[in-house]
Amino acid sequence: MTFTQMTRFSLRLCLITILLLSVGTRDVSAKDNQDTYNYSYWGEAVPAPPAYLPTLLINSEQLETEPLKTPNDLYVSDNRYVYIADSGNNRIVILDDAFQFADTIEGFIYNQKEETFLNPQGVFVTKDNHIYIADTGNQRVVHLDEARDLVKIIEKPDSELLADNFSFRPQKVVADEAGRVFVMVEGVFDGFMEFSIDGYFTTFIGANRVQVDPLEYLWRRFATQEQRSQMVMFIPTEFTGLDIDDDGFLYATNADDSDDMIKKINARGDDILRREGFFNPVGDILYTTEKGPSRLSDITVAESGIYSVLDQRRGRIFTYNGDGHLMYVFGSTGNRLGQFQTPVAIEQYDDFFLVLDRDLGEITVFEVTNYGATLNHAVKQYDQGDEVGAFDSFKEVVKMNTNLEFAYTGIGKALLRQDDFKQAMYQFKQSLDQQNYSKAYLLYRNKTLREHFTTIMTVIILTIVIILGIKFYIKSKRKRVS
Repeated sequence: MTFTQMTRFSLRLCLITILLLSVGTRDVSAKDNQDTYNYSYWGEAVPAPPAYLPTLLINSEQLETEPLKTPNDLYVSDNRYVYIADSGNNRIVILDDAFQFADTIEGFIYNQKEETFLNPQGVFVTKDNHIYIADTGNQRVVHLDEARDLVKIIEKPDSELLADNFSFRPQKVVADEAGRVFVMVEGVFDGFMEFSIDGYFTTFIGANRVQVDPLEYLWRRFATQEQRSQMVMFIPTEFTGLDIDDDGFLYATNADDSDDMIKKINARGDDILRREGFFNPVGDILYTTEKGPSRLSDITVAESGIYSVLDQRRGRIFTYNGDGHLMYVFGSTGNRLGQFQTPVAIEQYDDFFLVLDRDLGEITVFEVTNYGATLNHAVKQYDQGDEVGAFDSFKEVVKMNTNLEFAYTGIGKALLRQDDFKQAMYQFKQSLDQQNYSKAYLLYRNKTLREHFTTIMTVIILTIVIILGIKFYIKSKRKRVS
């Protein structure tokens, strides 16, 4: 290598290093100054049409009731009633399907005595309108039936798996159709606590993995005992959000900024979340070192595996499909409608998103736009096996947002199911989806070989016959000459 070539190589290496170092220090909001965007294959923030727009602000003035005080959770039941854990007022506030004040739950009867809540931080409602309340201050989970009569109380369990000084402070609670209860407990790093239908503690499920810095681990190997005692312990992170889908899978968020800060947990406690998008589902992938990565505070699951997470740090909602592709982003921090101070909980149902702001004691209602509805419908159609419908819907999405490379992948997958492999290859090429392009190419090659197998074999056999005939002719001619 000449001196000139070495100089060029060094300059290129320096340029690549600078680009790599700058990837994690760009702030999308500062660059684009907008609330709606998506990420391209190259990791760039590209403009996108709004999928949801704020239409209503629910507060004490609108409800004509006592203001919400540091609320921490909300849940929308199957009959479209909204349940709010009004923590500071020690109650559960209920709104009807028109977002009007309906009722409150401030206590229940237990052993012929009136019991009240203390700082309840979580609420969940089953399909038959049974209510589970994480009564945090009283260190218990309260289960009420549809008439709001007590079914059972889950308190600190007596188990060898728990330390003697264990404090049972539930923050979030969900239940599956079998009646099993899953509780997110403050200060617990072993996962969610699982309780049987009778309220007995059975096990921990879905613990986060320990994140270890290799350099720090190596340093510990050579450090003295006194030095090791002053170092931060290697412990898993706490969960921050919890939801459950119709199939009984748990969806969770945690405070760690690793690639698995969102999890889908099966009955064995394994994380089975698919991460097939351009980037892992972690919220913002571009951010300043000052603000840092997204801090996800809650998660909500919709139909067809679509799930949305709430970034408390920037007030943004990120929605992903079941494969982990980012569908859309909206929301921000600020003082206008659709902006938040301290967003802590999120719920999605039908055409609406509800976002709860703890400090302001308000709920912002977002309603779907034509773009968001079309994209949601396309994903659901594909999940339900309607390839033709998904193809048409994704084509409409592309007309509204040519920057959404994920939509081209959706078109390609719909074409794959219709055995149109050649066109699928073209769509995957548009979205730079190498994995699915390779799959489509192999299927197209095999299909082509099958369709032309007779012709190909005929040509091969004729070629062999002709070659053998020529060889026989040449050999016979040589014999006659000799």
